[in-house]
Amino acid sequence: KLGSYGIIRITPMLNPASTELYYPFIMLAMWGIIMTSSICLRQTDLKSLIAYSSVSHMGLVVAATLIQTPWSLTGAMALMIAHGLTSSILFCLANTNYERTHSRTMLLARGLQLILPLMTTWWLLANLMNMALPPTINLTGELLIITSTFNWSNITIIMTGTGTLLTATYSLHMFLTTQRNKLPTNTTNMTPTQTREHLLMALHTIPMLLLLMKPELIMGPFTCHYSLMKPLECGPKN
Repeated sequence: KLGSYGIIRITPMLNPASTELYYPFIMLAMWGIIMTSSICLRQTDLKSLIAYSSVSHMGLVVAATLIQTPWSLTGAMALMIAHGLTSSILFCLANTNYERTHSRTMLLARGLQLILPLMTTWWLLANLMNMALPPTINLTGELLIITSTFNWSNITIIMTGTGTLLTATYSLHMFLTTQRNKLPTNTTNMTPTQTREHLLMALHTIPMLLLLMKPELIMGPFTCHYSLMKPLECGPKN
């Protein structure tokens, strides 16, 4: 996420003679969204799935950064911060599973809803945020990026739409596999959840909820006239 912010800061200083030189990199980033999301669908390692999920979301950020419109840069900033919190809480939840099952394989750490029902609630919230479900700030960032890429080229809606569907698919797969299956036979005694773990999850979730109430903290002066009057012609007509 910090690397993406560095790209945002340095890209305006490296403008080529023609912006058409950015086109291959934008399309490569869009194609990377689909490929990394497809890799997520066949992962058995929980942490690898979360890591590839983060890479997939960064494809959107890179594409938005190279387009360099106000909406795309605003969406990139929003998605970086939102997914930074989302991927962090997912890794924390994966670690709580590993501390109890001593395995990162999802098939060996399944059915935990029966033993840790409150932790399942955190898993559900984290996966819904990863899917960019309304009204999370993840959705705001993704919508801004998808809108700006569609304005840049209409055909990109195919790749961004496919990436969104794949994101929802592997997020639900991750939740159902770890929480809703039968308990493995080797699961006997398991440590109950602790207050520090719930506090850690709450400290990830609360900032996300606060950003919903005041999104301009990370999005800046976000108005149609200020940001997209020229690209989308949404300013006042004479």
